[in-house]
Amino acid sequence: MKTKILLDTDIGTDIDDAVCLAYLLMNPQCDLLGITTVTGEAERRAQLASVLCKRAGKAVPIYVGSENPLLVSQGQPVAQQAAALADWPHDSNFPRDAIDFMRRTIRQHPGEVTLLTIAPLTNIGLLFAVDPEIPSLLKGLVMMCGLLGAPPKGYGPREWNAMCDPHATAIVYRAGVRQHRSVGLDVTHKVEMSREEFRAAFGKFELFDPILEWAEIWFQKYDATIFHDPLAAATIFDDTICSFQRGNIETEWRDQSQFGAMRFQPDAAGVHEVADTVDPQRFFDHFIGIFSS
Repeated sequence: MKTKILLDTDIGTDIDDAVCLAYLLMNPQCDLLGITTVTGEAERRAQLASVLCKRAGKAVPIYVGSENPLLVSQGQPVAQQAAALADWPHDSNFPRDAIDFMRRTIRQHPGEVTLLTIAPLTNIGLLFAVDPEIPSLLKGLVMMCGLLGAPPKGYGPREWNAMCDPHATAIVYRAGVRQHRSVGLDVTHKVEMSREEFRAAFGKFELFDPILEWAEIWFQKYDATIFHDPLAAATIFDDTICSFQRGNIETEWRDQSQFGAMRFQPDAAGVHEVADTVDPQRFFDHFIGIFSS
């Protein structure tokens, strides 16, 4: 049976969100029930998601979510890749009730839906606060979120998705989900392509035509693509790509200077599942294989 997925994304900033969505659209094991967008210019982010759905020939519901964090100021006000929207067919108007859409969908499929979050957690924090039973109705919660080991070289001690809305992050990490999985920055940074490798690997796939254009906006500032979000998604379909450790996570939401910081305590009976290693070659073989099959 296909795996039912709800995707919550801030597509339009880092290029890896678009790459992740392309993977889900083409994965024959994925039943993508819907897409919700979050953070600044959430409607333009929905339009970017629409480009890829149309390109893939898939009619996936897309809903606009919260543009602002629960209590702190917005750290991601602009969807930079939306500058190239005019070049690609897309829908322009979307329902703005992302939270209710997720709530309805999960209740229609109790125990069957995996919620994949690859963005700041405002939408998910609101969902769990509005309907506290929702976490128990999920099959799983898989997140590209957090920094749970040593920071990679050149990175600070906190991860973007966790720190952008620390109060929502705290709500989500306190939720009782049967599978509560985090794939953090300390692991995702190990799956990387240079801009030249990225162009060569994906230039032959038609679905990537808009992504390659959006990637050039990303490459104006960065010389590589790290597959943060695609790695989290891939673990849903091949859980041998990463190894995991169980434990308990506490997130910081009181101290402004440490918003989003995480403390992980290993515990075989812990409620959280944390990726601690990755096999990059296995990941890329699996990921590119989805588009080559």
